[in-house]
Amino acid sequence: MGAHGRLPWGALCCAWLLGCALPAAAQAAKEVLLLDSKAQQTELEWISSPPNGWEEISGLDENYTPIRTYQVCQVMEPNQNNWLRTNWIPKGNAQRIFVELKFTLRDCNSLPGVLGTCKETFNLYYYETDYDTGRNLRENLYVKIDTIAADESFTQGDLGERKMKLNTEVREIGPLSKKGFYLAFQDVGACIALVSVKVYYKKCWSIIENLAIFPDTVTGSEFSSLVEVRGTCVSSAEEEAENSPRMHCSAEGEWLVPIGKCICRAGYQQKGDTCEPCGRGFYKSSSQDLQCSRCPSHSFSDKEGSSRCECEDGYYRAPSDPPYVACTRPPSAPQNLIFNINQTTVSLEWSPPADNGGRNDVTYRVLCKRCSWEQGECVPCGSNIGYMPQQSGLEDNYVTVMDLLAHANYTFEVEAVNGVSDLSRAQRLFAAVSVTTGQAGGRAVCSSTKFQASDPRKGRLHPPHYLMPKLSSALTLSE
Repeated sequence: MGAHGRLPWGALCCAWLLGCALPAAAQAAKEVLLLDSKAQQTELEWISSPPNGWEEISGLDENYTPIRTYQVCQVMEPNQNNWLRTNWIPKGNAQRIFVELKFTLRDCNSLPGVLGTCKETFNLYYYETDYDTGRNLRENLYVKIDTIAADESFTQGDLGERKMKLNTEVREIGPLSKKGFYLAFQDVGACIALVSVKVYYKKCWSIIENLAIFPDTVTGSEFSSLVEVRGTCVSSAEEEAENSPRMHCSAEGEWLVPIGKCICRAGYQQKGDTCEPCGRGFYKSSSQDLQCSRCPSHSFSDKEGSSRCECEDGYYRAPSDPPYVACTRPPSAPQNLIFNINQTTVSLEWSPPADNGGRNDVTYRVLCKRCSWEQGECVPCGSNIGYMPQQSGLEDNYVTVMDLLAHANYTFEVEAVNGVSDLSRAQRLFAAVSVTTGQAGGRAVCSSTKFQASDPRKGRLHPPHYLMPKLSSALTLSE
């Protein structure tokens, strides 16, 4: 036996530390290490009280890397009270701390002559403080966490076969409120080797879920607590209306209960955990749309990330047209305009235009002009005349013009219009007819049908063939 009742620990454990493999203590993905004694190869320099109690020794792990351990084996004398205290451990923003202990413990029955004085447990304590209090160890300030017992203990026979039985115990501390803490180990008469001490807290690591970024989040202070975290949308994404993205960080460092989501804004579509811009020739008009779409007919997008496609020259989109419909153009002039005159009333009739501009909302409007006999100048007819059924917005291809002046020259222009006609900057396309009114008991003279048209869409100012006037001599209508 060694002096002061201490057994020669080298005969008990050192051979094992040098020759036996330790299980790898890989850090779990949800853990943030505050202390890992096994990772430190230099002296730990923890406080031992009394100084002849716990002893720091060196060993080798399974990779033959030096590690520092603490031992105590004062089992011959009763009433042992040997303390070992770590250095001050800053905790960051953690509230709930985990302590993992790996140790071996000698079976008291395998030690002769120690009945009544040998123990097979030790105690774990902690002390919260905002700063390092130095090397003084005031035992009365420490709070007991638990009594630690070994699931397996070793005997002299295990030493001979180099089969040491490593125990692993994990305890929790919390909630903590100060900036840091100390751990302390109290030996009351056991034969122990404290192989490693790992102190850590758990967090939910940053994750992207439903296009929302959830930052690193420390778990709550209670075992059953869930910390609600609001996510931040990734670049070019926005929160879904009234459905903000949220997740819950569990006490075990797992993200749970996703609520809400982000969606790619207009001009962008989802690709994995990001929003990528629509390519050229594609668009996405709303965040509610899932994917980018190819530009509709007669439209284009010449840059990435377009929320709508621009119309080609000569084509337009009405204010009421949704972005997914093709761009359209005004219709051509009505065809086959004919008239019938009855004293001061003129009836006009025509055929639909050959080209409706790609739209189905074609209507017609009639412009009446009164022309002088001498100079041939024409002015709008004014509000004294009537139209049956109406002057504009005509859905049918006929109209009756009433209350004209007797023996007067009139020109009527009939124009086909659609939803984009008023957006066009091109010259109007219409069919025209000139007439001379008569009166009861008199004569009426009319001229041939006349057309005026241009087609700037094709870069020419002369009318297309179907708008060319068919000239004929003046007709005289008698009673």
